[in-house]
Amino acid sequence: MRFDPRGLLRWESAVILLLVVVFFGGAGISPDFANSDNLSFALGDLSEIALIALPMTLLVVCGQVDLSVASVLGLCSALTGALWDAGWALETIFVVVLVVGLVCGLINGWLVTRLGLPSLAVTIGTMTLYRGLAYVVLGTEAISQFPQRYADLATQSVPGTPVPYPMALFALLALVTGVALHATGIGRSMFAIGSQEDAAYFAGIRVKRIKLVLFVISGLVAGFAGIVYTLRYGSARADNGLGLELTVIAAVLLGGIDFDGGKGTLGGVIAAVLLIGLLRNLLMLNDVSTEIQSIVTGLLLIVSVLTPRLIAVVRETRGRPRGPRPEAPAPAATS
Repeated sequence: MRFDPRGLLRWESAVILLLVVVFFGGAGISPDFANSDNLSFALGDLSEIALIALPMTLLVVCGQVDLSVASVLGLCSALTGALWDAGWALETIFVVVLVVGLVCGLINGWLVTRLGLPSLAVTIGTMTLYRGLAYVVLGTEAISQFPQRYADLATQSVPGTPVPYPMALFALLALVTGVALHATGIGRSMFAIGSQEDAAYFAGIRVKRIKLVLFVISGLVAGFAGIVYTLRYGSARADNGLGLELTVIAAVLLGGIDFDGGKGTLGGVIAAVLLIGLLRNLLMLNDVSTEIQSIVTGLLLIVSVLTPRLIAVVRETRGRPRGPRPEAPAPAATS
């Protein structure tokens, strides 16, 4: 499969242009849209989506997907609340919750890499399993009253900026992820796995190990996102983050990552995450219902999947020779 960076740059440029249009259009539509308080709120509302989008990008580049991330978030949120209600120290809870997220990712990765099951089917199953475990842990109860110093870390902004602390952490992790994906051998291995897994295997790339590690990282980050979500809303519930996985995937695909793997850039994903966040915030400021916001997210997901396919069909059609095919030469007469 031939890699065409110019196509990716054009896709990224379109996403960035749309981001700029939404920002300045939103500023014109709503006077509160561009002020620092609202931008801080909009970025904070993106925290969990942005964090989870980083490992999801790596997985999709490898031709994999993890639909269980929102359920892992909900399970870790429920566990945070249950242990806090039982009198555990919050510092100990954080460690336990992160280990649980890691184990959830390990289970996904083991089923995919050791049993050879498709990640889509596996994570649909574990999505239901982990959400069910969240209800087993906490039921329909909601736990609140978490220490203010930790709540502040999830809600307050870096002094002098509208950037919340979780998004500042996201920026740091995005830098590390971007370097790993686009400037190291491990990143080239991920693209090779997504483009042609069998060829990558015969080239000596540790395909199963890389995919297993990525699923573990995805579970770990989803567990951390569960902590952030719980502290940001001040409430631990089993249904926290319900449906969030679709927004994450929409951002990854809208950012130009090919769902079949092997193509895309992290920069496009970051632009798409910000685009979805600002668009949701603009709709919220204009009193658009949650249902309509979900419809917009679904449409973005469809567009992000359909558009690259249409572009590929158009390019293939243009590349075909026009006119009648030359006739094959008649077979020579035999004596």
